[in-house]
Order: sequence, then structure tokens, then C-alpha cells
Amino acid sequence: MSDREDESGAQVADKKKDKKKGADQAADPVVKGESAGEADEPKKEGRLARLRFTKKKDMPGGLWLKCESCGEVIYRKELEEKGRLCPACGFHFTLPGRDRIAMVLDEGTWDERFAELTALDRLEFNDTRPYAEKIERTVQRTGQNEALLCGFGAVEGRPIVLAVLDFGFLGGSMGEVVGEKIALAAELAIAEKRPLVLFTSSGGARMHEGVLSLMQMAKTCAALSELNEHGGFSICVMTHPTTGGVTASFASVTDIVLAEPGALIGFAGPRVIATTIKQELPRGFQRSEFLLEKGMIDAIVSRTELRSTLARMIDYAGYPKS
Repeated sequence: MSDREDESGAQVADKKKDKKKGADQAADPVVKGESAGEADEPKKEGRLARLRFTKKKDMPGGLWLKCESCGEVIYRKELEEKGRLCPACGFHFTLPGRDRIAMVLDEGTWDERFAELTALDRLEFNDTRPYAEKIERTVQRTGQNEALLCGFGAVEGRPIVLAVLDFGFLGGSMGEVVGEKIALAAELAIAEKRPLVLFTSSGGARMHEGVLSLMQMAKTCAALSELNEHGGFSICVMTHPTTGGVTASFASVTDIVLAEPGALIGFAGPRVIATTIKQELPRGFQRSEFLLEKGMIDAIVSRTELRSTLARMIDYAGYPKS
């Protein structure tokens, strides 16, 4: 064998040896004097740090919510203590019906009427589930039979008939029972010679009852007209949101129409209107401040001043204190 062949064989052997050494080093945890634990320690710490900052904390849901006006994250307990007013911007959150009653009326004066009235599924309406089943579930969840709460009460000693729409009951929508209870509330106001105070928070007519719900627009307006003919006095306070057939009927035809600050008030939604007319809507469109400027409401009253404002207006109407 020649010297060149010996040299070539030696080179091949050296390459195989180097390759084996590299494989051994890759498998060997000790590289350049570092143990596997020492080499991986920075990576491990980095992973732990990421986990600490990205792992979802285990805490009860519903403790915090975001203001839909300013985007501030609010502690729910603080919001409730402030009467559901945003501590950052003063935005008026929607109030459940019974909370509204407790806030407006003098303590211990609430006397509910017509609570037994419940909706009927005359059209046998069915979408994702039958309307009758939907009503039953909503009654169980809310503890009330309909979206409107009606009864007697007093505001700073002034007796009134009060009717409050609760958005938590199918969006405060107006069906047959809501229309009937508005009419009955007007009759109570006539019989007892008390002012009628209405609070609205609604998505409009109840689609599940079709044309029967639309008929309530005429019915409620007629009831308020009769109250007016008997020398009665009515106030409506529109709260966020008041839309659809409720805005287009009894909410807009009372003697005095008030609204809370920043409340969405209108018939069709702003996106529907913008799409239909193919124009950009004015800033603040369909908010209570915009409606006040256009003369569609009489005044904007903060929730903190509402009781005293109602009492003063009732005095102007000439009703005696209890």
C-alpha cells in the first residue's frame, strides 16, 4: 500500500472519530465545563417568568366591568356603591327594575300592583326555542312575571303611580302585558288622583308577539291621552337604552319627558340609519344631549338629582303631599 493511500485512510478515520466525538458531546450534558442544569437555567427562568405574567389568575368572574362610554375598568362593588355611575366619567349604567324602584321611592312606600299578569304565546312563536319556554325561563331567572313593574309609591312624600321597565326581562320589550299594565297604571293615576311617573329602558316592541305588540303603541298612547283628559299629570324618564316602539309611543307623549345623561334614545339603531341614508351621522347622534338640543326631550337629569327633580315637578303640577 502506498503512502498516499495510508494518508487517505488516516483522514477518513480521523473524520469518523471527530463525528463520533461530536455526537458524544451532543449527548453529553457537560459542555465547556457547564452542567446541563447550569446551561438550561437561564432558559428555565425565562419560561417561568413568562408563565408568571401570562397565566390566567384564578379569581371569581364578574368582579370587574368596563365602562362602555370611557373604557375605564371598574370594580363592580364600587359601581354599585355609586348608584351604578361610572366613577371616571359619570356614565349612567342601566339599572335593574327593582333597584330603580328602591332608588327613586321613599323607603317602605312601594306597593306593587298587577304583578300576576303574564304573557301569552298567542302566535305560538318559535325561533331557537318556543316563546312560551323563553318566558318561563325569564320568569324563573328574574323573579318577576313581566318586563314592567307597576304600583304605588312616594317620592319625598309625594304619592305617585310608578311604572318601571326592566331591561333585564327580554330587553324591556313591550308586549301585550306591558301595554296593558301601562293602561292600568294610567287608570290608577286617574282613580287615585296621583301623578304617573314612567321609567323606560327598552329595545322596543316584542318581536315574539308580532302585530299584537305593535298594537300596544296605540293602546298606551290612548291611555295617556285619557289621563290627560281627566286633568292628570305624567312624567317619563328615558334611561339607557330607550329605543324602538317604546320611544315611538308612550315614552314620548307624557307631559314632561326627561332623560338621564348619555342615554341612547331613538327608534332604529344608528348603524341601520347610517346604512339606509348612506351618510355619516352627527357626533352624539341619538344620545340624550343631542335630543335635548333638537327639542325632543325637556331636560337631562342626573340620577343623583332625580328624586328632588321629580318632587319639584309634582309640586308644580299642584298635587298635595301625603
